[in-house]
Amino acid sequence: MIRKIWDKVMNREVISYLIFGVLTTLVNWVVYWFMVKAGIDYRAATAAAWVVSVLFAFIVNKIFVFQSYDLHLSFVMKEILSFTACRAASGVMEMVLMVIMVSWLKMDEYVSKILVSVVVVIANYGFSKAFIFRKRKEEPL
Repeated sequence: MIRKIWDKVMNREVISYLIFGVLTTLVNWVVYWFMVKAGIDYRAATAAAWVVSVLFAFIVNKIFVFQSYDLHLSFVMKEILSFTACRAASGVMEMVLMVIMVSWLKMDEYVSKILVSVVVVIANYGFSKAFIFRKRKEEPL
């Protein structure tokens, strides 16, 4: 039973999602670091790093994780707008959960960050799979 669940959950899509998630985080940190080292205010660096990492995440998720190869401009624009909106929503969710756990429940901020990160990763995967890169039914000829 556990093996069946494991095999269902740990597939090419999930593993590649996790790998590219780590790379997306690295992109975010590197962009932030370079900008701060260049003398840019941490707030602007944070915003720019978020934009660059969301764009990177969109590209790798579209091509490598969910294998969505439709490159028609209208279709790509719909995907990228949905992707960005979902990432903004999960960012708000992250902030709210952190406030609840740290300020209201008095949990350790690092434990809270780990738990919230797990929830956000799962939510982002769910958003991507269900709403953004869902497989379209073949159109009849």
